[in-house]
Amino acid sequence: MMFFLQKEVTMSSSMQSSYLPATTESIAKAQEAKDASESISILYRVLEDPSSSADALRVKELAITNLTNYLTKENRGEDLRNLLTQLRPFFALIPKAKTAKIVRSIIDAVAKIPGTSELQISLCKEMVEWTRAEKRTFLRQRVEARLAALLLENQEYTEALTLLSGLIKEVRRLDDKLLLVDIDLLESKLHFSLRNLPKAKASLTAARTAANAIYVPPSQQGTIDLQSGILHAEEKDYKTAYSYFFEAFEAFSSLEDPKAIFSLKYMLLCKIMVNQADDVAGIISSKAGLKYLGPDVDAMKAVADAYSKRSLKYFETALRDYKSQLEEDPIVHRHLSSLYDTLLEQNLCRLIEPYSRVEIAHVAEMIELPISHVEKKLSQMILDKKFAGTLDQGAGCLIIFEDTKTEEIFPATLETITNVGKVVDSLYMRSAKIMA
Repeated sequence: MMFFLQKEVTMSSSMQSSYLPATTESIAKAQEAKDASESISILYRVLEDPSSSADALRVKELAITNLTNYLTKENRGEDLRNLLTQLRPFFALIPKAKTAKIVRSIIDAVAKIPGTSELQISLCKEMVEWTRAEKRTFLRQRVEARLAALLLENQEYTEALTLLSGLIKEVRRLDDKLLLVDIDLLESKLHFSLRNLPKAKASLTAARTAANAIYVPPSQQGTIDLQSGILHAEEKDYKTAYSYFFEAFEAFSSLEDPKAIFSLKYMLLCKIMVNQADDVAGIISSKAGLKYLGPDVDAMKAVADAYSKRSLKYFETALRDYKSQLEEDPIVHRHLSSLYDTLLEQNLCRLIEPYSRVEIAHVAEMIELPISHVEKKLSQMILDKKFAGTLDQGAGCLIIFEDTKTEEIFPATLETITNVGKVVDSLYMRSAKIMA
């Protein structure tokens, strides 16, 4: 009996000694370890120290920061998620502001690991439940805003809209302007993704109004300008859109933010859309443009060259060679689709102009596109009244009708008769009043 008791005491004392004291020496030991796994193990043991003195808590905060960095480098997303759960007793010992900072930094760390969108959504949902139970409103609102952004990226629009609708009312009551700017911007992006342009513009206006009342960090101001440019481009106001994209590009470039390349890309797109494709090369070769040379800039240069040459073949080659940069970017893809249709219509009209009857196969050969593609486009142009004609599918020919020019005197005559009718009606009304 005495032996078992002694054994139990020994095991208990060994468990107690498994932790490392929360001191700067322990942190230094972790940094000097031969590999990341050993450093991670040491830092976990530091966090197990039961001491809650001010010095120990400060060292533990440093240990959490270092541990987060190591786990991120090792792409251990699940371990970061478990770390947040393990730290909940520790959060009860430190101020709420520090808790919020640690939670957000760990969520940001998970976001740096590729292919973790589902894990981030799950983690944010867990933290929302915990913050509700702990009544940590400030932190919950920020985690919910992050969750809404993740749902938007994951194209779960209904859930994101439901979450934002409740959150925006709550934040407006509290008058937290900085968070309100973020949420209004998110709502604008969400409505834009749902193709509801009026609501997207209204949310952006609300974000600008809130931003005008406070100091907005340059990165956030750049995001506002970027969204403004996207909405103006959607309304075909490419000149105004270009100026917003330029402002966003300058803001992001000064901060070395990855969003700078998207702003530059959309600037080049605007130049192409306003028939100034020749300016693209000048922007790319400028000091600011040279900094961002890469596939995205090369893609826009290829499109600009194809547009300058009015060549559909080069256009399709650019779309094929730079598929991820052009077609997988929804904003660029939408505008380039419109540009491609315009270019195709211009080329077809130019080719069929000399003919009154021409084989579709011959038109397809001249424009270097499949016959089915050309036939479909010609039928659409006829229905849209881009030119007068008909398709003889039996003979595989396009028959072009002569434009029946309306004499200018006919509309003028109709207008004169309408005006005379109005005068007669007016005189009749006056005479009726006099007779009465």
